[in-house]
Amino acid sequence: MEDNQSIADKKKLARKAAGDVRKAAHELLKARAAQSLVDHGLDFAGELTGKTVSGFIPYLSEIDTRALLSALGARGCETCVPVVIENNTPLEFRVWAPGEPTVPGRWGIPVPPDGSRVVDPDVLLVPMLAYDNSGYRLGYGGGFYDRTLEKLRAMKPAIAIGVAYSAQQVDAVVRGDHDQPVDWILTEKGPLKPGKQI
Repeated sequence: MEDNQSIADKKKLARKAAGDVRKAAHELLKARAAQSLVDHGLDFAGELTGKTVSGFIPYLSEIDTRALLSALGARGCETCVPVVIENNTPLEFRVWAPGEPTVPGRWGIPVPPDGSRVVDPDVLLVPMLAYDNSGYRLGYGGGFYDRTLEKLRAMKPAIAIGVAYSAQQVDAVVRGDHDQPVDWILTEKGPLKPGKQI
């Protein structure tokens, strides 16, 4: 394994390139992609009725999961979104559904207000800048989802689904020892199981 500084430098360069690719895909596909996520649904991840599913309120050029969260809520899922409480800690998940109030959180990302009920999701929709066929993702570099997935997976069989545009696939994501893979990837083209031919 490479030393941590070398990995960090490579990830920094990869983030810039991946961000440009995602932005271009977002400009081209954003309206259709959100509906495609609803059309594909999450049935591939098993029975979700009664489960808690975390999505995310889109930031920058992230694919929009709000319509999917609405559809999941209509099917009996409890929905929530992540909140960054402080650096170097796992995320907190607050119950939220599209249309409910939000307040500006860290980096200006909308989050449910303080006092919202906190839950541990069973299924997590995870944003990413890039992904590979092994299920590894390139995030923003804070390690929030890696810490969160490690914590949740130690507690229960949480399912992580990376959500991205298909154009965000790369040959191999630069990764370190603490990077957590996702179990599935969902793009506007449908679900992908890591390790299978994409």
